[in-house]
Amino acid sequence: MSGRIPQQFIDDLISRVDIVEVIDARVPLRKAGREYVARCPFHEEKTPSFTVSPDKQFYHCFGCGAHGTAIGFLMEYEHLDFPEAVAELAARVGLEVPREGGGGQQRQEPDLHAVLQEAAAWYRRQFREHPKGAQAAAYLKRRGVSGAIAAEYGLGYAPPGWDHLLRALGPERRAALLAAGLSIEKSGGGVYDRFRDRIVFPIRDARGRVVAFGGRVLGDETPKYLNSPETAVFHKGRMLYGLYEARQAVRKLERLLVVEGYMDVIQLACHGIRYACATLGTATTTQHVQALFRLVPEVVFCFDGDRAGREAAWRALENALPAMTAGRQARFLFLPEGEDPDSLVRKENQEGFEARIEKAVTLSTFFYDQLSRQVDIGSIDGRARLVELARPYLSKIPRGVFRVMMLERLAELARLDRDTLEAVLAQGQAGGLRAAQIPARRGKGRQLSLVRQAVTLLLHAPQLAAEAGDPQRFRALALPGIELLIEMLELLQENPQFTTGNLLEHWRGHSHGAHLARLAREPQPLGPEDMAREFAQVLARLDRQRLVQEIEHLSRQPDLDESGKARLKALLLERRKFDDRPL
Repeated sequence: MSGRIPQQFIDDLISRVDIVEVIDARVPLRKAGREYVARCPFHEEKTPSFTVSPDKQFYHCFGCGAHGTAIGFLMEYEHLDFPEAVAELAARVGLEVPREGGGGQQRQEPDLHAVLQEAAAWYRRQFREHPKGAQAAAYLKRRGVSGAIAAEYGLGYAPPGWDHLLRALGPERRAALLAAGLSIEKSGGGVYDRFRDRIVFPIRDARGRVVAFGGRVLGDETPKYLNSPETAVFHKGRMLYGLYEARQAVRKLERLLVVEGYMDVIQLACHGIRYACATLGTATTTQHVQALFRLVPEVVFCFDGDRAGREAAWRALENALPAMTAGRQARFLFLPEGEDPDSLVRKENQEGFEARIEKAVTLSTFFYDQLSRQVDIGSIDGRARLVELARPYLSKIPRGVFRVMMLERLAELARLDRDTLEAVLAQGQAGGLRAAQIPARRGKGRQLSLVRQAVTLLLHAPQLAAEAGDPQRFRALALPGIELLIEMLELLQENPQFTTGNLLEHWRGHSHGAHLARLAREPQPLGPEDMAREFAQVLARLDRQRLVQEIEHLSRQPDLDESGKARLKALLLERRKFDDRPL
């Protein structure tokens, strides 16, 4: 399916769906005051700390920190991507998901899944039905692939010839076969099969649907591996081969091993290592890492020990940094020269290979080892250079225990105390993303910025926007985050039915999104009346700042005309009224 899902549709969907019903259908909830509680489905616990708010349309676990909307819950619990979660909720309330710029193509996705499933079944039958099928089966047997694993992973065989699949599925499937990447159009007209005389590996999505294929030659021809192209249902940067099968094989996954090839996954499974998956001819992406950590707390990346393998590992590390929150661990396993998981597990069996996994280096060790190789750690200049090399990477790590410990390790290597190091790293970042979007506390015990107070109150009580007046009056205020506050006020005034969930989904994927989610899960000790009173006071203080800013501007003008003087007089009078009011 092509095209972006319109934001207006997502806003409407969140307003129609009841998060309590969505979660209760999967995790039984118990009423507790105005909210619902349960044992968290995302971590082991004896006392329920998982709460669902029907007013906010938001869930939060005080134990592990999991939080989000109905869409976010389905993504985490059902391991769906964003469009799949939206489609699931839309079907629940009888809506069809529209696509911007998608046109009539939005009916294509079911056809693609159907033709891919038919192709997978046909490829499997060719082991028996085609004359060369026995040779393909013998090849797998020589490689040590058991019949049970071949069946579980749905392995098949694409026979030699130009159009066997097209003729088998019928000419009426030609358009679908082309769209699914199973057929290729000839320059002079006609089509031919993409996969020919290859072992075929079906690639499945989170629901177990076939979305693409990989193919391997039986001999030494090139290219050795061939993959489906990207299609409406297949994106290499998001998919991992074998991930669906790992989830089916291990009831409670605790670890995932990321390797580079289809046969690596298959051989590891044949030797009892059922938690392996593979990237699809691409480097490990941020989407891959996010999908992995939604499932398990530990990810081990397996690479060759040569230079190319270490470069690939570094790319994986870069994409893992934004996902390294508390409780998550990434490690790196480098194999001996000339070995891959396929060959090594056949030599060492499960016990030997898993012993290597246990000795895999941690992300922090690999990170500082690689950077330290680029500098002279024994010199002042080298240590200064190390801090500069580390700076952009450390900025990607979310605030939390892991980031603190990474900073402590850098402080040790650079021979600086933590406070000095943090001051150095903060230089030049005062206008950075976090500071500019939603101002944080300026010091221990100090009051939150007015803008952040207003944003937090709106997240917890969106109905407050109705009494806020015209948000545009704050446009001239030179305060970090003021644009976000104005946008929130305008959005809520136009959509008074919006909940916390609506706001979070509206900013999903936006640079503000993560910060809003963090504010939304902060406990709100105030009741409705107190929140309304505090919100009014915050806006009043912002109004006073606005007046003071304009007064100072006019007061600096050397030659005010009569209208300017009248305006200044009116502003001074208005400020006096503010000063006389208790705030």
